Amino acid sequence: MTFSILTFDAKTGVYAGAAATGSLCVGGWVLRGDIESGLCASQGTAPSTFWRDDAIRQLYVGNRAEDVVENLVAPDTGRAHRQLSVLDKSGATAGFTGEYSVPFADVIAAPNMIVAGNMIGSRDVLDALIHGFTTGTGTPANRLIAALNAAEDAGSDVRGLQSAALLVLAPNAPPIDLRVDHSTAPLEALLALADRAGQPPYANWLDEAPTILDRNRAPRTSD
Repeated sequence: MTFSILTFDAKTGVYAGAAATGSLCVGGWVLRGDIESGLCASQGTAPSTFWRDDAIRQLYVGNRAEDVVENLVAPDTGRAHRQLSVLDKSGATAGFTGEYSVPFADVIAAPNMIVAGNMIGSRDVLDALIHGFTTGTGTPANRLIAALNAAEDAGSDVRGLQSAALLVLAPNAPPIDLRVDHSTAPLEALLALADRAGQPPYANWLDEAPTILDRNRAPRTSD
């Protein structure tokens, strides 16, 4: 009942992911990430928040994406109703789609990118996610939103969309974790929120918050 995309840029070290769904609160349910770990998306007809959170814990200690998927999926007797995407700190990817996922449902995994969807119009939605991101321009957030828009145009969640979210993790910036939990036009609302986050005063405040490259960063003070 959701489509999602997880990406890694080896040149910049930026992890970027996004998701949209025909239900509420996709960001809270689906996306998780950590600049020292990677990204994951846990979705499906009965998505497991344990898969989502445990995936990040396993990635943090250095487990590979394919091992994380195996470790989480194999012991879960409800796995047939779930879907999982994992992108590890090296950019390797792996995914799983349970046999009871509502069609169309599938995962496309490649180095540095993985897309997944269930209850979507067709595989075209997944192909559009990839094409929309790879041909998009501007910031990672803008490219993610371009991918979501392309997926919506290609068939979307068959129920339409109610919520959308994106997560951008960069070595030289604080996390950008934006969520539209309910809207009649969530992709438009997400773009407006991303644009607002890139402007003062919020953008100025981000320039003062700690990053993985400078954990001590804070506003300058005069002596």
